Amino acid sequence: MKYLEQYLRHVFTVDLRALALMRIWLAGIVLLDLAIRATDLEAHYANTGILPLHVLHQYLWLPQYFSLHALSGQWQAQLLLFVLAALAAFSLLLGYKTRTATVVSWLLLVSLQNRNPMITQGGDSLLRMLLFWGMFLPWGRYYAYDAINSVRTRLTEQTTSYFSPASIAYILQIALVYFCTGLLKNSPEWRTDGTALYYALSLDQILMPGGKLIYQYPDLLRFLTLATVYTELILPFLLLIPFYTKFFRMVVVGVLVSLHIGISLTLFVGLFYLINIASVAGLLPASFMDWIDRRLMASYRRLRSGQFWPLVSYLDKLPGIRVSVHLPNRASATRLRPYFLSAFIVFSLLYSIWWNLSTTNLPLRTLPDSSRWFGYLLRLDQHWGMFSPTVFKDDGWYVLEGKTATGNIIDLNQEGKALDHVKPASVMALFKNDRWRKYSENYLFVSNSYLRPYYCNYLVRRWNEAHPQAPIKNLEVVYMLEPSLPDYQVATPTRQVLCSCANAPE
Repeated sequence: MKYLEQYLRHVFTVDLRALALMRIWLAGIVLLDLAIRATDLEAHYANTGILPLHVLHQYLWLPQYFSLHALSGQWQAQLLLFVLAALAAFSLLLGYKTRTATVVSWLLLVSLQNRNPMITQGGDSLLRMLLFWGMFLPWGRYYAYDAINSVRTRLTEQTTSYFSPASIAYILQIALVYFCTGLLKNSPEWRTDGTALYYALSLDQILMPGGKLIYQYPDLLRFLTLATVYTELILPFLLLIPFYTKFFRMVVVGVLVSLHIGISLTLFVGLFYLINIASVAGLLPASFMDWIDRRLMASYRRLRSGQFWPLVSYLDKLPGIRVSVHLPNRASATRLRPYFLSAFIVFSLLYSIWWNLSTTNLPLRTLPDSSRWFGYLLRLDQHWGMFSPTVFKDDGWYVLEGKTATGNIIDLNQEGKALDHVKPASVMALFKNDRWRKYSENYLFVSNSYLRPYYCNYLVRRWNEAHPQAPIKNLEVVYMLEPSLPDYQVATPTRQVLCSCANAPE
């Protein structure tokens, strides 16, 4: 047991300043996510939008789910909850009442995600899990308002190391994400043929400029495909090596940051890459955080000596407020936790591990259905199947064929221009944001056909409200299917009518 404890402490100890950096980054992402979602309050969360509450409860709801956002179908109620979530996230960013802010942010995030699962993606699950483990991490001890009333202590006179069941859970969560997504990529296009990235970059719906640059190099795409899947399988084990821990942590952080920057330059994935980069910030070792501290202190000194000195001097004199790089509120970086809390963290961690491994093809006993209620209740359910086991190949673009009262046929997707079925110069530009892109992908599946009339009616009503002088009488939601073919072959697009509706409902 002694050696086991030594191993655990050596491998799963984190730096409190790195946790604080991750807290700030994640809070910023929550605020950005809320800002993006707020532009579609009615469309995505109200009864007059694309997923009314009765449809949500009939097709997508589980008895274990909870959602404050599902208590009302009015967009005004959604707006109130968005404001509360933004206040909690801003409080988390500042480190004010950090624990409470984390709990409220997690609750409202789960509530929001449960309200419309049709627009969520893998990054949302990771953000949810990071906030969940963050409720048990002391990530408000540095770079936080909560710390400003404590006595300042020099960095060399205290430890910034932290070890607990929560730190174990955080690091293992990161490892599980990449290990499981690597296991799920078990098709020939990932493991042997190396064509997965070729097919991913063949999807005009998500193709970014960087993807266009490398798309024409099949050997490079094959190398990057194989490198990605085997990196995901091997890299997590570097976090478990009990020697040269700082070095291997930096390797993991460097590789994953590079991977997700590469993804963001080639594929349109919304906030996915920012969430993943933020998730590894807590792995940064003390030596790296020392360097950040020195840079921040140098910047602070320049601020004091510059034109903003009167403002800084004024802030320093405010009661209870000090401008400082790090302001710990305890001399010790660790503290005893109640036994039941530690037991809950350990149980949740083991449950999450079992759930994750149950989604893979490993020859293990899967998690019983009778015990899945716990995962759905706390939203510990996870599936890291990004582009796996195969890449989505039903590429194409949407044409919204509206017929006006005068008999003209226009395309709502092209702001009312005369209808044509020519492929747009940028299919990705047809989507307002990644939420709409994800919804359009789910809209294609036959299993989600119940969604189609509500989207169609929503489009008709919104168009007629915005264009009372040129209303449309009916609308056909058409998908120009252009499946991805091997070896740079180009398919002939075929017109598929997904839904047809006439006049917006009263």
